[in-house]
Amino acid sequence: MRIAVFSLMMNLPNAVTGESLTPLEKFGSVLRQAVLTESLGLDAYGIGERHGFPFLSSSPPVVLAAIAASTRSIRLLTTVTVLSVLDPVRAAEDYATLDHLSGGRLEIMIGKGNDPRHYPLFGIAEEEQWDSLAERYALLRRLWDEENVSWEGRCRPRLDDVTTQPRPLQRPIPIWHGSASSMLSTELAAKYGEPIFSSNAFHPMAKYKALIDHYRERWAYYGRDPKDAVVGAGSGSLYIARTEEEALRRFRPYYEAMQATAAAQHNQSPFRSLEDAVANGPALIGSPESVIRKIAAYREAFGHDVIGISVDGLSEDEQREQLTWFAEEVAPVLRREMPSKVWGQSPPAGAAAQSAQAQGMTG
Repeated sequence: MRIAVFSLMMNLPNAVTGESLTPLEKFGSVLRQAVLTESLGLDAYGIGERHGFPFLSSSPPVVLAAIAASTRSIRLLTTVTVLSVLDPVRAAEDYATLDHLSGGRLEIMIGKGNDPRHYPLFGIAEEEQWDSLAERYALLRRLWDEENVSWEGRCRPRLDDVTTQPRPLQRPIPIWHGSASSMLSTELAAKYGEPIFSSNAFHPMAKYKALIDHYRERWAYYGRDPKDAVVGAGSGSLYIARTEEEALRRFRPYYEAMQATAAAQHNQSPFRSLEDAVANGPALIGSPESVIRKIAAYREAFGHDVIGISVDGLSEDEQREQLTWFAEEVAPVLRREMPSKVWGQSPPAGAAAQSAQAQGMTG
């Protein structure tokens, strides 16, 4: 199992200490968390995209560029890029630039996002989101795969003989499809022969398993070998302690603060309490042993190769504590008992040297 740490850069007052961070302080905290992720030997770091309080993650490529300058080896992910509202030309340019700055460590995850506040900001009606995503994605692929692109559609003015610059370093940049609530996302991923990443954050296992099963069915429908389908999955919040009772006690104030946000209420999770969420949902709250057991149960259901974990909302000291605990007591078991078929290769030839050179220029 490969392990990615995700952040939406949620910036609420700390639920235990009351400490509030300025945006500048929060950006610094996120950069330190990414560096810690690499130093602990975890595999990837991801920044989501949101466009409203309490999140500061409106510009993932900018944040990931700063992280690229401070790291050398971890994969850098977007979780997700809300392509349903973005100009594909701008996205093609921004992420190809980031691909070079990271030395070929970039992977993007596309999706419509799950916060409806971004639609009026970018002039998109919510009912158009799926058609918008499919059209913009088709154009983004062409802009990366081809030169001298001519195109006409609904999402932006026509293009005539356009070659975006820079060209991506990786050919191709790996693309995942974020999957949370609709078979339209799993259909799009299967059609293009690309991996999915299940959000697996707010609902019982059965909802997400149905989407993953649909992805694999459609993968086979398009004539692909089922063993080549790749799935990643999130896991809700992470909080480890020596006993489940201690973990519940320590995490409860954070859970209640998160549940009070408009973003959490929009997700309409059916869980009625923290205990319900831990017993019947994906949250990793408990002892190292119970966390491993839960991940194993989800692995049995999903067959995923990558797990995403998050410590958003905790104090920075607790974030470090939790990630260290996971890396030292959970990750070794996952790697030993749950082999993964992704991220087994090095970045493109010369990319590591380019990344190291960039480190020297910025260090």
